[in-house]
Amino acid sequence: MSKVAIGRVDEVKSGQPNKFEVAGVGAIAVYCVDGAYHATADECTHGAASLSTDGELQGFTIECSWHGGKFDVRTGEVLGLPCTEALKIYPITVEDSMLFISLDG
Repeated sequence: MSKVAIGRVDEVKSGQPNKFEVAGVGAIAVYCVDGAYHATADECTHGAASLSTDGELQGFTIECSWHGGKFDVRTGEVLGLPCTEALKIYPITVEDSMLFISLDG
């Protein structure tokens, strides 16, 4: 796996979705919940909605405002219809106040 720096921890607003553009990947959504960071694909699997722009975070659940689909930001698991396909997740780490995601090689 390769590790990519995506930004600083102070760029992430806790309790809401945050958008980061990653070269070679595109947009990802980053969430800070209870001091832990999580990263998923930014696009809802049901439509082309941006979860960081159009989503609402409640605890570990991100809800797409377009059709009400819900996902667990820790696992990408679908929690609510009409979504049936899980979100891609990216393992995320913090090193010296920088956020890194791991990509499949």
